[in-house]
Amino acid sequence: MTLLAAGRAGATVALRTALALAWAALPVTTAAAAPRGSDAPLLLPDMPLHDPWIVADRATRTYWLFTRNERKLTGDKRLGIMAYRSRDLKHWQRPVMVFTLPEDSWANDGAWAPEVHRWKGRWYLFSTFYNDALKLPEENGRQPVRRSTLLASSPTLGGPYRLERGGAPIVDAAQMTLDGSLHVDRNGKPWMVYAHEWVQVGDGTIEAVPLDDRLGAAGPPKLLFRASDAPWAKRADPADVKGGNVTDGPELFRTRTGTLLMLWSSYDRRGYVQSLARSKSGAIAGPWEQLPPLVRGDSGHGMLFRTFTGKLTMVLHRPFEKARGKLYAMRDLGDTIAVERELTELDGETRPVVTAAGD
Repeated sequence: MTLLAAGRAGATVALRTALALAWAALPVTTAAAAPRGSDAPLLLPDMPLHDPWIVADRATRTYWLFTRNERKLTGDKRLGIMAYRSRDLKHWQRPVMVFTLPEDSWANDGAWAPEVHRWKGRWYLFSTFYNDALKLPEENGRQPVRRSTLLASSPTLGGPYRLERGGAPIVDAAQMTLDGSLHVDRNGKPWMVYAHEWVQVGDGTIEAVPLDDRLGAAGPPKLLFRASDAPWAKRADPADVKGGNVTDGPELFRTRTGTLLMLWSSYDRRGYVQSLARSKSGAIAGPWEQLPPLVRGDSGHGMLFRTFTGKLTMVLHRPFEKARGKLYAMRDLGDTIAVERELTELDGETRPVVTAAGD
């Protein structure tokens, strides 16, 4: 090697070393800093969703957010459930269809309140469907229609999910019900907790039906409480067949001390409310007492999950019309839960509804 070549080689090594040091000094790009042009271009304000349900899949460190299919996002016009995916709860991939209701089903609308649970080695999807043309017998001047929670399953979280028992409703089809949620009690026994529609009964209720190991009904339902039991709830005139007291979105949660709580939603005088009830016995049978609402401001149908760092978090939708997902950091106080703050850095909210206090 000539002296000139050796000089050039030395300069090249020095340049490469300087570049390497410069790159090392730059911040490491993570999922949280992913640009909008990446494979996860959506932010929560971009994502239409009602009744959000999040599963934190630790095997892949991916959050799955399930909601009703939106054709403009998936390009699929079929009735069913779609799922967004994220690594950081801020940047989301475009949704994919995970369940499609067969065309020969009795239902022709809905896909409300999807919930996905792991049970006996499979993933189970609960979701509510209806058909306004299928009338049920009138009750006290009210005209209920077929509306029920159906069950589907898949060996994998991302589906595709297939209907169980031919798509038969879990609760008697003569009951107008919605928002079925799986709860496993301290003895390992599964239950489905659900709302019995005010359209049929006037004063909407939260009920629970015992399930067998295949998540089929294993006994008669039990009444847990009525919408009117909540002192803050807007009460309709019992004689008004066009009005009623709403029950929506039950989800059960056991605190670090074993207290059994239930998220559920209804309306107060200003709009939709994310509320909370507590079982005095610690068991599903209750009795249930109504606690102060967690979030007002036309917010509701929330659920709780833990992040990959173990932080208790609530997701709900707001407002009721043209809903978007909102995220809240929560505290487990043992005998109840409380809102710490809205995670505005994740959900993009510019006018956050932090707590129900003083509202």
